[in-house]
Amino acid sequence: MRIMIIGGGGREHALLWKLAQSPKVEKIYCVPGNPGMQDLAICLEGNPGDNAAMVRLAQEHAIDLVVVGPEAPLANGIVDAFNKAKIAVFGPNQAAARLESSKDFAKTIMIKYGIPTAAYASFQDAEAAKSYIRKQGAPIVVKADGLAAGKGVVVAATTEVACQAVDEMLTGHSFGLAGERVVIEECLVGEEVSLLAFVDGETVVPMVAAQDHKRIFDDDQGPNTGGMGAYAPAPVLTPELAEQVKQEVLLPVVRAMAQEGCPYKGCLYAGLILTEEGPKVIEFNARFGDPETQVVLPLLDGDLAEILLACSQGKLSEVDVAWKDGAAVCVVMASWGYPGPYESGMIISGIEGAKQKEGIVFHSGTRQQDGQLMTDGGRVLGVTAVAQDIQAAIRKAYQAVIEVSFAGMHFRRDIGRKALNRLQQ
Repeated sequence: MRIMIIGGGGREHALLWKLAQSPKVEKIYCVPGNPGMQDLAICLEGNPGDNAAMVRLAQEHAIDLVVVGPEAPLANGIVDAFNKAKIAVFGPNQAAARLESSKDFAKTIMIKYGIPTAAYASFQDAEAAKSYIRKQGAPIVVKADGLAAGKGVVVAATTEVACQAVDEMLTGHSFGLAGERVVIEECLVGEEVSLLAFVDGETVVPMVAAQDHKRIFDDDQGPNTGGMGAYAPAPVLTPELAEQVKQEVLLPVVRAMAQEGCPYKGCLYAGLILTEEGPKVIEFNARFGDPETQVVLPLLDGDLAEILLACSQGKLSEVDVAWKDGAAVCVVMASWGYPGPYESGMIISGIEGAKQKEGIVFHSGTRQQDGQLMTDGGRVLGVTAVAQDIQAAIRKAYQAVIEVSFAGMHFRRDIGRKALNRLQQ
């Protein structure tokens, strides 16, 4: 099998790492890929936003399966283009990807089909939105309707902060087209967890639950990021709760999408909050999470290429999906200043040392220049470790992390602590 991966971040590096282990895979191409992916794949130049160019590349290299990593190409209809060219592709088409590309669409589906989520209202008029906020009171959540790289959410402790967020999105256009509509939600209380699932349009196979760490600083302080680390499995989502989420969230939304005329194929990511009333959906993503992928895939006991192809063909029920015992932890190493302004071009050293400490190093924002590996993003590297339990995985991950060095390097030192606290309880 010849595979082409669209994207070049940590998630795509993790997908490549797992796909390369398949005996059925002959060759893998990545567009555009990154320096860390060059050991396992051929990286091709190209713009994932140009659907026609991506189809041509797949045809030129006789690709059997395309795996789409990021959300933007999905929202841009890249899967529709591959479907039209009769090239097998893993990911939802443009209509189905609206579960992520439009929060208003996702909320409409959830309310219509009785999928548990926060009460909400959506607005395009700033004054109407602010009037609603003052009526509801705080705390309250303000979200940009469209794609905002995981940063278009403000959890406002006061109505003033919420109204300011509305002004920034609707009047100040802080998120461009993504913020032309805002969704205002009630603020739910509980622990958050991510449950991803393989979906073939009908069959739904959940993965192991993971927990992301969104805030930039330890103890969940500071602004939201794209994710500063993750671990799996997340003990907060017990087997009983996971089954409840499958029956009350995952299966109903997949059936709803089919009923709405846009069957869902690909990875369905449910961002959940475990409230006193039970699990509720915070958001859906239409692709693998980053950094959740970096801890979920190392625990997959099976052939990822076979699973993804089966999803694209509507044959997921014919494939075995099993999971290894043990745990995985990923610590993200970021540039100082992220998620705000940061500098790039810092020389990175110590990656080989991290690998010698059994760390799996996934590149997120790096570039090669004059023979040197340099930083080229807010999130630079994700260092993952796998061990027999969460405590051992945490220890191994941080032993690998301290081998790596670049100017302005920042990482959280508490990834996985919530799991330890829960297990000790």
